[in-house]
Amino acid sequence: MEGKAVDLSIFTVLIRGGGDLASGVAWRLHNCGFKVLITETELPLAVRRKVSFCEAVFEGSTIVEGVKVQLIGTVKDAYALWDQGIIPLLVDPQCRCKDDVCPDVLVDAIMAKKNTGTSIKDAPLVIALGPGFEAGRDAHFVVETKRGHYLGRVIEKGTAAPDSGIPGTVMGIGADRVIRAPADGTFKNLRDIGDQVSAGEVVGHVGDTEVKALIDGVIRGLIRPGLNVSKGLKIGDIDPRGDVDHCFTISEKSLAIAGGVLEGILRVFGKSAEQRPSADSFGHKLTTETRRS
Repeated sequence: MEGKAVDLSIFTVLIRGGGDLASGVAWRLHNCGFKVLITETELPLAVRRKVSFCEAVFEGSTIVEGVKVQLIGTVKDAYALWDQGIIPLLVDPQCRCKDDVCPDVLVDAIMAKKNTGTSIKDAPLVIALGPGFEAGRDAHFVVETKRGHYLGRVIEKGTAAPDSGIPGTVMGIGADRVIRAPADGTFKNLRDIGDQVSAGEVVGHVGDTEVKALIDGVIRGLIRPGLNVSKGLKIGDIDPRGDVDHCFTISEKSLAIAGGVLEGILRVFGKSAEQRPSADSFGHKLTTETRRS
């Protein structure tokens, strides 16, 4: 006789970061039934803003492919939103709320290319995205984020591929599809996400310095106007494929990574309800043992 399926809504997943890759993870886990809470900084610098839940920091709320995220002031506000099928987002750069939330799963999706403070003791299951983490030391699992054969794979021991500093290629184009700040200053845009542009076209300014497209294509991402940026910072992304729909939908890369996170969670929590202890006793046992110093 088959065991009863696990109710995934009993699990709380805390995601550090609300950029496009983190948002793909949040979107997929939310659609699978998990209770998801996102933490962010006061001034997120997401480029692919139309598919990044961190836009709620500025707008109060945002919707990505039918899933709504709403900014909250305290952890207590999250419960009412979960009941409404809305993902709460809290401005909490240091993720201090984890001590109040006591999540079953913590996902570090900041994509800082280094560990900025996440510990394997932060939750019963800790999953980190990309380089900068070692599985078994910093997190229980690491998910590969580099485009290619291993994208989205769950790493149980070791690290993801190191950051090469070279963007993945699209139609054979790599670095030139990225728009970088030509100087320090405040960014102002002349074109917007979804616009078709030509090589050499001015898409905005940083201070008094022009920001130009290096290739033909559609602007898939552009940093929020009015933010201060430093020279060399990635502030835009041009897709040479020219498909406007790609600007407003979650990427295949993000969904592959989200699949890896989901796999990692189900490896640990995916047993049937009849084969595992109750959620409360299971969570308490793991929390006590995992966080013991």
